[in-house]
Amino acid sequence: MAIIHVDGKEHTVNGADNLLKACLSLGLDIPYFCWHPALGSVGSCRQCAVKQYRDQNDTVGRIVMSCMAPASDGTWISIDDAEAKAFRESVIEWLMSNHPHDCPVCEEGGHCHLQDMTVMTGHASRSYRFTKRTHNNQELGPFIGHEMNRCIACYRCVRYYKDYAGGKDLGVYGSASRVYFGRAEDGVLESEFSGNLTEVCPTGVFTDKTHSERYNRKWDMQFAPSVCQGCSVGCNISPGERYGELRRIENRYNGSVNHYFLCDRGRFGYGFVNNKDRPRQPLVKRGDARVAVSADEALLNAVNLVKTAKGLVGIGSPRASLESNFALRQLVGSTNFFDGHADAEGRLVKRVADVLRTGPVPAATLRGIESADAALVLGEDVINTAPRVALALRQVARGKATQMAAEKHIPDWQAIAIADIGMHHKHPIFIATPDATRIDEIAKDAVRAAPADIARLGYAVAHLIDPASPAVADLDAASAERARQIADTLLASTKAVIVSGTGAGSESVINAAANVAWALHGRGKVVELVLAVPEANSLGTALIGAPGLDEAFKAIESGRADTLVVLENDLYRRAPKARVDAVLAKARLVVIDHQLTDTAARAELLLSAGSFAEADGTLVSNEGRAQRYFQVYEPAYYKPDTVIRESWNWLHGIRAQQLGQATVWTQLDHATAEIAAVLPALARITEAAPNAQFRITGLKIAREPHRYSGRTAMRANLSVHEPRQPQDADTALAFSMEGHNGVQAGDRPAALTPFAWAPGWNSPQSWNKYTDTVGGHSLGGDAGVRIIEPAANAPKAPAYANHVPAAFKASTAELQVVASQHIFGSDELSAKAAPVQSRIPAAHVALNAADAAALGLKDGALVDVQLDGQTLRLPLQQRAELARGLLVLPVLPGVPFATVGDVARITGATGA
Repeated sequence: MAIIHVDGKEHTVNGADNLLKACLSLGLDIPYFCWHPALGSVGSCRQCAVKQYRDQNDTVGRIVMSCMAPASDGTWISIDDAEAKAFRESVIEWLMSNHPHDCPVCEEGGHCHLQDMTVMTGHASRSYRFTKRTHNNQELGPFIGHEMNRCIACYRCVRYYKDYAGGKDLGVYGSASRVYFGRAEDGVLESEFSGNLTEVCPTGVFTDKTHSERYNRKWDMQFAPSVCQGCSVGCNISPGERYGELRRIENRYNGSVNHYFLCDRGRFGYGFVNNKDRPRQPLVKRGDARVAVSADEALLNAVNLVKTAKGLVGIGSPRASLESNFALRQLVGSTNFFDGHADAEGRLVKRVADVLRTGPVPAATLRGIESADAALVLGEDVINTAPRVALALRQVARGKATQMAAEKHIPDWQAIAIADIGMHHKHPIFIATPDATRIDEIAKDAVRAAPADIARLGYAVAHLIDPASPAVADLDAASAERARQIADTLLASTKAVIVSGTGAGSESVINAAANVAWALHGRGKVVELVLAVPEANSLGTALIGAPGLDEAFKAIESGRADTLVVLENDLYRRAPKARVDAVLAKARLVVIDHQLTDTAARAELLLSAGSFAEADGTLVSNEGRAQRYFQVYEPAYYKPDTVIRESWNWLHGIRAQQLGQATVWTQLDHATAEIAAVLPALARITEAAPNAQFRITGLKIAREPHRYSGRTAMRANLSVHEPRQPQDADTALAFSMEGHNGVQAGDRPAALTPFAWAPGWNSPQSWNKYTDTVGGHSLGGDAGVRIIEPAANAPKAPAYANHVPAAFKASTAELQVVASQHIFGSDELSAKAAPVQSRIPAAHVALNAADAAALGLKDGALVDVQLDGQTLRLPLQQRAELARGLLVLPVLPGVPFATVGDVARITGATGA
């Protein structure tokens, strides 16, 4: 720690920080542009100037850039010095000389860091009267808009895109005052994290195209604290609504999880909420037609179906909340409730839960991943299954440069010096996957192998670390040498992270990853484990504990049950079509969903559920962090004929009427509390967020910024009279700006912070006002609660998994099926969003190029694949790096369900 003096006041700060970060962490305002908490200092914009003095007796001082000056013990500075203030004001004027005066029409207006800093410096007039420099804009794809004339050349965009996120297709061109930030030519930005440019850029150069289509100012949106539904990582988001539709998703800071960045699936995949074809009223099938009915009639129909059922089966969902899954479990009974994953996938998720709950190694947070200095990835293409983990792994590789700089006593905020020192050095990352991945470039070694051979490699590494773990028989020399190199590297690390998951479709791969982590732990090494699971609440449903989907189908097929209740799930994504058709033909079907899926289309009764934007609930991420998401808006306020209820509300209402009793759960808290009381594994979920009775100075927390305008016209098409705002009994949030609006940043608990705003700070940089130190953890603790921690009684030498698989024997006659995920298309919900749909790859199958040649198949040929009793006809893609003997079926629209690990045969081709 260090003591510094700012304008005569003494402060204790972290002496390793620069003065800018130290002052911002104290709550003091210094304007800045080129600096960003995640990117470090380059000192290019000169905006953060302060006056620094030799000591308390120095009255002259000198101008320094606070981002480039250390917060050393005994430092004396002034932010309010007249010369420093004049310097900062002149910098703004220089930057504004070419900036267009287009704030009224700029999409960044009211959300703009440049506006904030202009006001903060006191700059109010411009003396430049000449022609401004102009640029042509580029077409950058469906996500990002480009307006280069607003650029102030802070270089944040390229530093983020190229250095932090590893993108290759965006750079800076030109020189002096005519630099240009964009691509060499028009084209879609290739990085899966390109959307962060909209928040990294301090002006309106990069804007959110999905918001542009239905644009409104930030202060005219209603927000809620929420959790991304796109994968299992659990990134925190701030969805914004206007006129009853979602308009934008922004990053919501969580110091343990996503910090400042989201992936493009999570940021731009929200369109399914607004889709016109989603059910907004209950629908009853009458003959060949679907008829919309009232909520009361829908409940009556549902109760009749339940009461007349010979047997009732309920299928849950890994994309539904814990509360909704538990409500279904209560309705049908615990023995008739079934896991909603595909059967094999469900077993893998349960194995992940077992590993995390019974083993001695903790699940890694994203922040924890980034602090590692070695990593091993077994079987998981994380950029497509858990994208934010891939971005964290990039920071593991980059961490070598920071380590080298520290050895030379260079602080970790000196971005240029660190980049120069570590230009050709990375921390070691080893990747073993069936096919090439987009992060192979950061790997010290990347190997392509079948899942069984990936598992064998992992088992071999674990055995070399701890001979008590099972050995691998008949390991080939190359694999043995690779295992030795990996084991030696992991043992030499200060902290290692082991990454795996369900993506390879192999329990052996998960077990091998666990063995490596446990072996390192047994040797006294610091190690953390990342196990990716398929969907937002996959781990939560596994912790409920229920039989698999196959058992549910057998109950219908055997005649033991004749009525099926499906919660937010499309069974055609979980099992072969022929089997699902046969099961649904024998059952009366009730579906509760917010999307019109193939399963919902077969329903006798479809109950219109709320999406994450219209509902509250709890999810459990792959880290074992229970987090609450909150309703953004009440849809019936804008369209009174809308009948959308939260899934748990529908299900509990059916149960109450079935039993002839009053509704017991009148609030979400009641459902959450009952889960915690009934299921020990979920006992702590009540700690994920404050309950509905929480207040600040007697007030609920406002969902709307205090400048929210035009409310009296929100329903003018219905009535010129302003009705009372919807009342939210389920949460401590208010559907209005009347309530606590966080004027003092940090007053609101992190789990209840809908959006970031602080006096003088309107842009996403205002999140710095909500952290204990800039770039640190949220004030009062990060949102959510970890409900899975290493077992307190876990033995130091754990019971290693010992079922080492046999070596894979490649054959073109019988190909092993593996699944491939894609960030755009594999997630059911985001695949329904129009901007994402334009990025979804075409349906296909893939083979190793040598296997294709052996079969006489050409790239692009239509091939017939015999698989699990069905014939698939899809175009062929040849992959040079795909392991031999494998057939890849991507999880994409147009590709039927297939069980990973099954045998497939190529029986014919057209255009071969």
